[in-house]
Amino acid sequence: MTAPVSIRGVTQTYGAQTVLHAIDLEIAAGEFIVLLGPSGCGKTTLLNILGGFATPTAGHVLIGGRDMGCIAPKDRPTTTVFQDYALFPHMSLRDNVAFGLRMKGIGTSMRHARGLEMLDMVGLSAMAARRPHELSGGQRQRVALARALAVAPDVLLLDEPLGALDLKLRRQMQDELKAIQRRVGTTFVHVTHDQEEAMAIADRIVVMNKGRIEQAAPARAVYLSPANLFVAGFMGEVNKIPLADGQSPLGPLMPGSGTICLRPEAIGLDGPLPLGPARVTDAAFFGTHIRAHMAPLAAPDLSLIVHFPQGATIAPGDEIPLFARNPVLLEVEP
Repeated sequence: MTAPVSIRGVTQTYGAQTVLHAIDLEIAAGEFIVLLGPSGCGKTTLLNILGGFATPTAGHVLIGGRDMGCIAPKDRPTTTVFQDYALFPHMSLRDNVAFGLRMKGIGTSMRHARGLEMLDMVGLSAMAARRPHELSGGQRQRVALARALAVAPDVLLLDEPLGALDLKLRRQMQDELKAIQRRVGTTFVHVTHDQEEAMAIADRIVVMNKGRIEQAAPARAVYLSPANLFVAGFMGEVNKIPLADGQSPLGPLMPGSGTICLRPEAIGLDGPLPLGPARVTDAAFFGTHIRAHMAPLAAPDLSLIVHFPQGATIAPGDEIPLFARNPVLLEVEP
């Protein structure tokens, strides 16, 4: 099952502090949405409001066109996967997965069959009789996901479910999470502060800051066409070059005024926008590329971060003419 979600003017205050400022967001049925932002931006508060664990000061949440205002968490068409997974240690994996069905009064044989079906979906049906303590972190995450999906929610809410995993396992689980979402077709709303994770799994990324939505768009648009300087700086590394009436510390670069934003991979040995010669102050091999700090000769205090190809020969002290592509000019925010 799946359903659209409509968030209309949702505001949350705690005393004099406003945590969410009139949030408006439409989520299509079957869409994988990631709420992304720094700690304290309001993303978890918004997720808790969707799940019914918090009541907004103002505004409405509709799931499948139905107002959730007076509906308790247990009666909402949502389930939540938390970072700690909250599996029952005394239960088998099959019984953990089927627990929500048991609470709904589903018969033993039917819920056991459903539990095995969901464990099979996450590749753990052969371990159905085991207890959670016998599993790895990634396997426990799969069980928590299977349990949440066993009750066929319209919307699955995920509160940083991969945060406790190491980098390699987290990337593996990102791929599996996206594959499972495509298979079941359920609307997913996923909270994270990890930009790479958001880009790996989301149909659309909702970038939040100080209780507001800064941009809601597919990963490519958020990264290559950020709506403002906050989004540009939060979504990975970015070089910022001030521009006033077409003039920058590197000389005339392009018409307009504001801040030119250039990703490190958009600067290199060729391109339509000449930045002039720069001296390498530091360089490190990152496997897929060489990450270098560059000091332009025309503006030595303006340090640029550049990603050169892995085969490039780059050493501190080298002077290299730099060029750029795909500049984004953003207005300076008040």
